[in-house]
Amino acid sequence: QVQLAESGGGLVQAGGSLRLSCAASGSSFRINHIGWFRQAPGKQRELVASINSGGRTNYVDSVKGRFTISRDNAKNTLYLQMNSLKPEDTGVYYCNLDTFEYEYWGRGTLVIVSP
Repeated sequence: QVQLAESGGGLVQAGGSLRLSCAASGSSFRINHIGWFRQAPGKQRELVASINSGGRTNYVDSVKGRFTISRDNAKNTLYLQMNSLKPEDTGVYYCNLDTFEYEYWGRGTLVIVSP
């Protein structure tokens, strides 16, 4: 079993920045994909950014140029640097890990961007 714990969410004004972290613990694992999803109020969960085993990154169009996903393999930690935040970035951000065999989710961290 793998546990994912997100942190770094909070309330920020539009134009501000936040950095989310996702710490993975538990059994050893191989990464197929690891990434961030978000769910805004009344909307479906959507992929925000991901990184695969080869380090290739993928972003939803709405965050390109503003968000950066990265990982520290030594610390088993995934990051999401979010700059130039907009009110439409508000939502619960979830860490997601695909290990080829299983898919794991964190409990989420809330990001609120005020106008």
